[in-house]
Amino acid sequence: MSVELPAVAPAATAELVAALSPRLRKRLDAGIAKLADRPVVRDGDTVRITVDDEGSVLELHAPEGVVTDATAIRCGCLLAPDCLHRAAAASAAPVADVSETTGKPAPGSSAPEAPAGAAAAAAAAAVATEESAAAPQHVAAQAVFAAAAAVLDAGTDGSGAVLQAELLRAAHAARLAGLPRAGTAAVSVVTALRAARAADPAFRLPDLVAALSETLYVGHRVPFATGPDLTGLRGTVRQPYAPDGSLRLYGLFSEPVLTASGYAGAVTWTADADGRLYTVSDVAPGGAGRAAGAADRAVRIGDTALTHRELSRAGLAVSGATVSPTGRLGAGAGVRAVRASGADWRAEPLDRLWAVPVAEQVGRALGGGHDLLFLEVTPAGVVREAAGDCLLADWGGVPLRLTAAHDHPALPHRDNLRLLSAARGSRLRVIARLVPAPHARAQLLAAEHPTIAGTRVDLGLDRLQHADLPAPAPPTAVPTPEEAPLHLLRRRVEQAASGGRRVLAFPGNRAVDTRRLHGHGLATAGDILDELLAAAADRSRDVFGRLLPADPGRFARAWLTAARYADEVDRALCAAAWDG
Repeated sequence: MSVELPAVAPAATAELVAALSPRLRKRLDAGIAKLADRPVVRDGDTVRITVDDEGSVLELHAPEGVVTDATAIRCGCLLAPDCLHRAAAASAAPVADVSETTGKPAPGSSAPEAPAGAAAAAAAAAVATEESAAAPQHVAAQAVFAAAAAVLDAGTDGSGAVLQAELLRAAHAARLAGLPRAGTAAVSVVTALRAARAADPAFRLPDLVAALSETLYVGHRVPFATGPDLTGLRGTVRQPYAPDGSLRLYGLFSEPVLTASGYAGAVTWTADADGRLYTVSDVAPGGAGRAAGAADRAVRIGDTALTHRELSRAGLAVSGATVSPTGRLGAGAGVRAVRASGADWRAEPLDRLWAVPVAEQVGRALGGGHDLLFLEVTPAGVVREAAGDCLLADWGGVPLRLTAAHDHPALPHRDNLRLLSAARGSRLRVIARLVPAPHARAQLLAAEHPTIAGTRVDLGLDRLQHADLPAPAPPTAVPTPEEAPLHLLRRRVEQAASGGRRVLAFPGNRAVDTRRLHGHGLATAGDILDELLAAAADRSRDVFGRLLPADPGRFARAWLTAARYADEVDRALCAAAWDG
């Protein structure tokens, strides 16, 4: 398709797929593939697809870029409305991030602000209805768990549009029951599945693993949780914005946003004189073109004409500011903002961000705070990994691996990463996003220019030029420390998410992996791996000796235990790796 389809609300997709006959359900995945080759045109809020050689046209009506209801997808073929085309189009389109409260997409700062008073009133109402909501929430959570377990059992290849629709239906039911965290996690699984099945270059298996783990965890825990634990598992629909008076902000960098769920744009990070971080975002339905061009759009705050690219190097004076708990600046009618002078990374007040001990920065990120790291590194070369090239750097004698934040070819992350390897021996300040791993690892977001003093480069928006870079220097030796073999467990977790239960059910000698884990002091990991493989191979027989269907619930619980354990060990090893 030359024109991108608009995002479709999860409930709409689930409704259309559920209405199909069993015969058409079997043909749904093939129908989606055929639809990808049909001509598509956009006319305002309407996208039209010619679905057959007779000229039948399917329309998707998407006000504000989102199809919110199944009736907004209409087909002109002879079998409509009971045809395959409507469900195929909805299943081929990105999944909309729909706010439960407004029924509209809530992508970053473009969502309506929820005043602090309204949030308090909502919280009080939630407490009053907690007991009456418990039973529906338990049912909704169990449905989410069951649908996610079915996806895990089938793997990416087996999780076609029908299983995806079941998970979307469960996600919608969870949101209606007051479980927005479960709903959001389930939608993330579907988004990752579609990216994997479409061979999207931006797909990353760890993202699917994380989404599945979150979905199964929330679905499993809600029926047993109480008090603050239950409140956290339920999640919140929107973040409240609180008044924050007047702010004097200094631009740090901008990064593009491009999600598989059909949203794109840019986020600009700023800091005040005390080092507190604030963000200004412009994220809306769109694709790679919007992500690449968003940096040159004016920021959505006050009357300022600054673009995101300009703000990342300038400053902002804001009055009547409203701020979310995560530091996102609101764009309400009462907010005023004007351009102000910026600051160099090596000058006050931004210099103090690099003065914070890195171990403290990592601890904050692992503890749930923002995940940005402010580092001084020396590039040492490039190493090839399974996921692509990785920039090796020396950070105070500790080997550091810096990876691309995004793999989409329309964004310059990976090209810039390779070019920075020519700056071997240069001492550079960088901003990166922590990646929990047994070794020091982070996604590179912005860096000082290797040869132009006082200039910085946003790795996802600016493009380095060969002519501006130094001649390659001899490689710097960066030792790679021996790591505990947690990857033996992590590999099985990822294999299951990709290939399903059956890939772990094959007979083999798993005692070798178990012994190696025990030998490195990871006895618990060895026991968890044994249970995971046993659950995958567990198939009971009936009285006639015939195999009964596998128990996806047991396998999902064993997989969840393995995934959560691996995450916790990774976090502990990550903290130790950065404690240099």
